[in-house]
Amino acid sequence: MRKLELHWQILIGMVAGLVVGLVLNLAGPGLSAAIGTEGPLHAVAMFVVHLNDFVGDLFLRLLRFIAVPIVLFSLVVGASSLNDLQKLSRIGGRTIAIYLVTTALAITTGLVLADLVQPGHWVSAELRDTLAATGVAAAADKIDKAVAPDVWATLLDIVPANPFASLASGNMLQVVFAALAIGVALTLVPRDKAEPVIRVADGLTETIIKLVHLVMLTAPIAVFALIVRVIATLGLDVLGALLVYTTTVVAGLAVMMGVVYPGLLRLFTGMGLRRFYGAIAPAQLLAFSSSSSSATLPVTMECVDERLGCGEDVTSFVIPLGATINMDGTALYQGVAAMFIAQIYGLDLGVTAQLTIVLTATLASIGTAGVPGVGLIMLVIVLQSVGMPEDVMKGGIAIIFSVDRLLDMCRTTCNVTGDCMVAAVVAHAEGDLLTEAQVATRLAKADAAGLDENP
Repeated sequence: MRKLELHWQILIGMVAGLVVGLVLNLAGPGLSAAIGTEGPLHAVAMFVVHLNDFVGDLFLRLLRFIAVPIVLFSLVVGASSLNDLQKLSRIGGRTIAIYLVTTALAITTGLVLADLVQPGHWVSAELRDTLAATGVAAAADKIDKAVAPDVWATLLDIVPANPFASLASGNMLQVVFAALAIGVALTLVPRDKAEPVIRVADGLTETIIKLVHLVMLTAPIAVFALIVRVIATLGLDVLGALLVYTTTVVAGLAVMMGVVYPGLLRLFTGMGLRRFYGAIAPAQLLAFSSSSSSATLPVTMECVDERLGCGEDVTSFVIPLGATINMDGTALYQGVAAMFIAQIYGLDLGVTAQLTIVLTATLASIGTAGVPGVGLIMLVIVLQSVGMPEDVMKGGIAIIFSVDRLLDMCRTTCNVTGDCMVAAVVAHAEGDLLTEAQVATRLAKADAAGLDENP
């Protein structure tokens, strides 16, 4: 395994997890009967289940442990090294503009596909009521947690009242603001006083990156554990019932990752698909396994910086910001889900309602935490914006809840891919994007240095 590239190791772990999870799902009732509820066989089975959960959860917790420090320290270094504050404003302006445009494109893509395929018409009224009854409690919980977006409150919330509380809670948008503020302030302090602070932040950045490397050594095993848990608990009968809806969402995500992102990359950077997807594959596979762009953040930053060749200044700003405000996959899913729910209940969402969905989903994506399941909460906000009755919302969300985790895995992969694409476009515009040959040379030197340090 050590001779294989990391993304191949992760892919092997993922495929093995899919196979084992599918076997467990199909054999679940038989296994439960054979194991029973007591005795040594049951004890062994429960130990394996708990060990599997522990490995997956520990891996995600380690990545979240790394995420906030790497954003804080790398952004402080990056912002403090920019004596030209105009460059920082250019990077920020380009990043936010592209994120908003791609999010709107994603929602529009989802709405167009939903209008063409009409996935709601493939579900009978009897099946609709049966599925809705099974998930009504979970749907009610998501509705209770939903809060409609307030533009002024969202903008105000970017500035932390207590930066230490922001660090403790992992509020990434506020961490980005605090790090940028400290970095910019360091450029205004006399260099002899600022230099020690910058060196400490730079040293801590390198230390956290080493931690990322160490944690990623366990990634293939952790991905196996995460995938087994999801596939083993996913009801294949429900997946079959919602096959058209699921396929419509996945097709829309495929359009974004196979057409929109490559098209923008080719237009603005000239970069080919092989280089782009080869560089970010570890981040994509981890995003698929974890369903969390925030947990994937350290790996995404490493892929974009070291494997894709974007400058550290661009990487440390664009990727953390993207993990917070760029939810292309989630936004596309919301567009399809809103139309699907309207169709199965016989409601007509006209052009005005669909434009409202585009606007609301774009605003709702800003500042939303990149954690599993948050897409359903955002969906409630979108459905409320078009005046959907609460009983319809509750029933519709209950229906799609059963396949949400699978779609969450897919849309998180799209979210992370979009972050990487924007980083490449912004880095190229700033003249910070290395060529493929330069990246290969740098990686070879890093490997040689690692061998020298560990003979």
